Amino acid sequence: MVTQKPKKGNLLVAEPSLTGDVSFNRSVVLIAEHNSEGSVGFILNKPLDYTISDLVSEITIPFQVFNGGPVEQDNLYFIHKVPDLIENSVEISDGIFWGGNFDRIIEFINNGTITQQDIRFFLGYSGWGTSQLDQELISKSWVVLPNEYESNILEKSANAFWKEKMVELGGDYLLWCNAPENPSLN
Repeated sequence: MVTQKPKKGNLLVAEPSLTGDVSFNRSVVLIAEHNSEGSVGFILNKPLDYTISDLVSEITIPFQVFNGGPVEQDNLYFIHKVPDLIENSVEISDGIFWGGNFDRIIEFINNGTITQQDIRFFLGYSGWGTSQLDQELISKSWVVLPNEYESNILEKSANAFWKEKMVELGGDYLLWCNAPENPSLN
């Protein structure tokens, strides 16, 4: 069920049939860039056992870090909703921004100006080459949905996000809400 063509700022919700992919099983991905050369996004609902202070010694506040996707997992990425504080950010859409001056982020996190509701950190990102995402949509790996949360998406609970999307989609998707992650373990 493709509800619309993917575009920057949309959400990709993994179809329940996408069970063999460890990275994307039950994922909700925010598309940060989508053009003729490919797509980039960040998985919003896969928290890691790291905090930003584990990875960046200059940061003293333990903000959660998420698995952004299987590409470049040794690199740190971030999205935020405070472009007035973080110069050189790029707008994704609807008040959500990507990247910017990391030195300023360290300062603003440590002095409490930026909170966990303002920013989300990721190890790695999700990437698709030219037409790759389109092929995955044709094979029914994803449902494309608008980001109706806009900048408030950073406040969504990671634990229930995919399940909430299944409920919103309704119909046959409701069957998957309470199914085990690996149906063969049922």
